[in-house]
Formats: sequence, C-alpha cells, structure tokens
Amino acid sequence: MSTQIGKWGNSLAIRIPAALAGQFGLKEGSPAEMVAGEGGILIRKAGYALDELLEAVTPENLHSEVISRPLRRGGAG
Repeated sequence: MSTQIGKWGNSLAIRIPAALAGQFGLKEGSPAEMVAGEGGILIRKAGYALDELLEAVTPENLHSEVISRPLRRGGAG
C-alpha cells in the first residue's frame, strides 16, 4: 500500500487509511511504536512484552505476597 508523507507541526506524518486502521483496531490516540529496520520503518500497534513489564518492577513498586486459601467445594460458606 502506498501513501504520502505529510507535515504535522514540525514533524512528518503518515496517514493510515480507515480500512487499514480498522483492520488493526487503531483509532486516534492509539499507542503505536516505530522501529527502525533494514531499509525502512516498521509501525505497529503498541503492546507489552513480559520482559519489558518485568524490567519495570523494582523493590519500591513490588507488592507483598498474596496468601489465598483453597477453594471450598459444595457451595458458599
């Protein structure tokens, strides 16, 4: 699919056609990431990788252990 690069303030911008945006669930304000690759730029819907989430865990933001009891069978109570 071809498109043209436009201007948005002091930056450059690429328009994403509605059909393509809909295919990936993108809308205005959706987080996205850009990755420089061999010979081009990859733009993809932002997601979270487990290793990235775990890198953000520190002793200061780590919650304490959660102790739970086994589920009881045979109804409430």
